[in-house]
Amino acid sequence: MRVITGSARGKHLETLTGVAVRPTSELVKEAIFSIIQFDIEGRRFLDLFAGSGQIGIEALSRGAESATFIDAATESLDIVRRNLKSTGLEKQAVVFKSDYSSYLTNCKSKYDIAFIDPPYAEGKLIDALQKTAPIMSDYGIIICEHPHTTDMPQDVGEFPIKKQYRYGKIMISLYTKQSEK
Repeated sequence: MRVITGSARGKHLETLTGVAVRPTSELVKEAIFSIIQFDIEGRRFLDLFAGSGQIGIEALSRGAESATFIDAATESLDIVRRNLKSTGLEKQAVVFKSDYSSYLTNCKSKYDIAFIDPPYAEGKLIDALQKTAPIMSDYGIIICEHPHTTDMPQDVGEFPIKKQYRYGKIMISLYTKQSEK
């Protein structure tokens, strides 16, 4: 894994190994950042179920103002911290050890972009999506990575699904806040 572009371009990132770990592929990561490329700079980014932190780190490298990394696993957060240090992006980052539900329920911050990619087999995606919507800014974007077989809701609160993108067995669902016009 590496940072694709921006201030940390080309830096290699650590990841956990094992069958329980499923890092976002380079192809999917490039696709996500192509989709939101004009919406990143100066934004507050939430990397829920952070894993190695590669998505939030990519956002920081591309000019996000800040990134918050949430994961319940100590081992994952240790890797996130090492990756932030090796890329020189740790000053713009906040790392929390928490399960997603507790963090989102008690969150006082607002985010502009959220990336949600829970372990597929655990069935946490829809709940995490519903709990993320209330903490998003007026121009919020929620990106969900999931198996293409997952039936996603057409809207969550003020966030209708804008578009879905399929990459083999992986689907990216993009939700954007409804603007009042």
